[in-house]
Amino acid sequence: MKIRLIVAGALLITAALRGVLFAEAPEPQRPPSGAPAGTTPPFGVVAYPPRAPGDPAAIERGKSQYGVNCTFCHGADTRGGDGGGPNLLRSALVLDDQKGELIGPTIRDGRGSMPRFQLSPEQIADIAEFLHSFTVESRSGPSKINILVGDAKQGEAFVAQKCASCHTTAALSTFAARPQLRDPIVLQQMWLMPGSGGGRGGGNTPVPAPPITVTVTMPAGEKIEGTLERMDDFVVTLTQADGRRRTIRTVGTAAKVEVRDPLQPHKDLLKVYSDSDIHNVTAYLASLGKP
Repeated sequence: MKIRLIVAGALLITAALRGVLFAEAPEPQRPPSGAPAGTTPPFGVVAYPPRAPGDPAAIERGKSQYGVNCTFCHGADTRGGDGGGPNLLRSALVLDDQKGELIGPTIRDGRGSMPRFQLSPEQIADIAEFLHSFTVESRSGPSKINILVGDAKQGEAFVAQKCASCHTTAALSTFAARPQLRDPIVLQQMWLMPGSGGGRGGGNTPVPAPPITVTVTMPAGEKIEGTLERMDDFVVTLTQADGRRRTIRTVGTAAKVEVRDPLQPHKDLLKVYSDSDIHNVTAYLASLGKP
């Protein structure tokens, strides 16, 4: 099933600013090794027994859905991402959930700054199956998720068709070779939405996104240019090259506002990518970044 990325850049930024989505639970504990069956854990500690293996097909579908809808906030390994989402491996809601009955309402209705997602009950069940596929041991160990599962040749063809008008192969090679992007998870997040990479707690320094600039042409013809700070239906606020911050009234005037967002093509493509496109392009860029 073709799955499209539905989180646009503005929505990602909103979710990145703040938000606690799921309450975290204490680290699940099990009876000590060799303890008799049925041993009760210490008072106040909830024991989450290992789950039966899930349906591999559902886990794979859920992994794909999670990858395009949840990774930015919660991280590819569900331990927390750049968008500020908490570690889902220790979430009480996730741990208590069985088939998506607890996760579903939060996904559909949102919580705090977490937006609503229009996913079907089947898609939510698949995401739940993926989240439940993590073992108790994985909650403290290193991530074992391998996202380099795409076809680099197909990724090269996609880039030639969709990206070559703005990015040369040499420039992409330089981009992919940056030390911050040696982690494939960070690399994937960075090319999907430049400026979002880094990985929460991963020790990677994000590559800053290019600023959005604006030109305001006043009724008398004067042009005022700078980095966009804020814009609504009434005013636009910008910072000029000399550091001066100006707020210009636009409502009821003949002032013309031209916004230039270097990332707009990336944001437009967020609605176009299929899962295979994302995997293939990541594999291609990773191949360019190899020493």
